[in-house]
Amino acid sequence: MAVPAWDDPELGTMKRAALWLIKVIGEGNTFTKADVADAFPGVSQADRRVRDLRSYGWQIDTHRQDRSLGQNEQRFVAAGDPVWEPGKGSGRSSSTITETRRREVLIADGNMCRSCGIAAGGDYGDGFDTAQIDIARRPVLQTDGTEKVELVAECNRCRVGGRSKKVDFGQIEGDLSGLGSFERDVLAGWIEKDQREFSKVERLWAVYRTLPAESRERFREALAASDV
Repeated sequence: MAVPAWDDPELGTMKRAALWLIKVIGEGNTFTKADVADAFPGVSQADRRVRDLRSYGWQIDTHRQDRSLGQNEQRFVAAGDPVWEPGKGSGRSSSTITETRRREVLIADGNMCRSCGIAAGGDYGDGFDTAQIDIARRPVLQTDGTEKVELVAECNRCRVGGRSKKVDFGQIEGDLSGLGSFERDVLAGWIEKDQREFSKVERLWAVYRTLPAESRERFREALAASDV
């Protein structure tokens, strides 16, 4: 099916907004509310129609999800359902996370990122920013081969870096069965406390991984010099 023009007046605002993101902004690029207003002059609540696209699987990040963005910026990360096609934009997606469900997930997950363990407002230790906790959808491959999407609390950094992450529970069970008794006891202890203390070496490694190439080289030189 041919993709219609984004400025076709016969289309609804949300459909036009979706096409505008694809054809004008482009995946991975940023835009502002002012850009939306300029693209849809005289159209009330055009910015809200852009936000509505998230209910159809469109990934549009704000400063809350991507701390590299300014307060007034949004990033068009990935397109979702082609809402301009017949029947695709006529109702809200059942995958929408309600505020009640969001609170339930945060409470169940201890208001911490389940990927790295940092709590809301926690310091990453590299001086750049503090953690914000939000809800991510995590595909979980079941042992019977079916896939189930589950909700999990995740920090802004892990959400940005782990969007393609998928859990294979069959692989997990296989790895667990291969643990020795000492490893099983250590893991059980972490699970019991629901946290793990990271060593100084692990924290330094995490910082190193975030550095640009030049700083990584200086890091390596400093490490070598510390052994003198």
